Amino acid sequence: MDAVQELPDQELLKRHAQGDDQAFAVLVRRHRERLWAVAVRVMGDPEEASDALQDAFLSAFRAADRFRGESQVSTWLHRIVVNACNDRLRRRKVRPATPTEDSTLDVMSNERMGRMGGARDHASQTEARLDVYAALEKLPLDQRMALTLVDMLGYRVDEAAQILDVASGTVKSRCARGRAKLLPSLAHLRNPRQRGDVTTRRGGANTS
Repeated sequence: MDAVQELPDQELLKRHAQGDDQAFAVLVRRHRERLWAVAVRVMGDPEEASDALQDAFLSAFRAADRFRGESQVSTWLHRIVVNACNDRLRRRKVRPATPTEDSTLDVMSNERMGRMGGARDHASQTEARLDVYAALEKLPLDQRMALTLVDMLGYRVDEAAQILDVASGTVKSRCARGRAKLLPSLAHLRNPRQRGDVTTRRGGANTS
């Protein structure tokens, strides 16, 4: 088993296709954390993400003999996870009720969205997560996927393009259009006072 764990991804997949009963499990353990991050951020719900990930692993398990080495195995696995999430979103029109704690608040990078300010309490963070996912849900699925990979998970544009099986320029275009649509909905995360908080005005503090 130790020797198997040291094998590169492509060799593990090849051995699995040839009947090795350990190789695929090693591959799953090696990439599960990153693939889970993709699934949970796309789906916004841990149960749906878990189901999508299981669908993806089952598809990869069955399709191993069709892998032709035209991309990295990790890219191939990511693509299968994205497709599994797409299928579930289309079939069930998932609307996350409470995004998970590990769902990042900074959907856009600091350079694109600005800093969200100082420390916030748990309730404010939960509210912000809900706002982010509600805004993302309004986007076309192709734009949502591109933004999730590039802005939420930090993939390079060329990596996202390989995962989504489109040209890099297409990813850039989808991200640009998606950000433009998101900004009006998420402007209050850059400036929380826009929500009508009681603030100190020139000439004296307001009281309530």
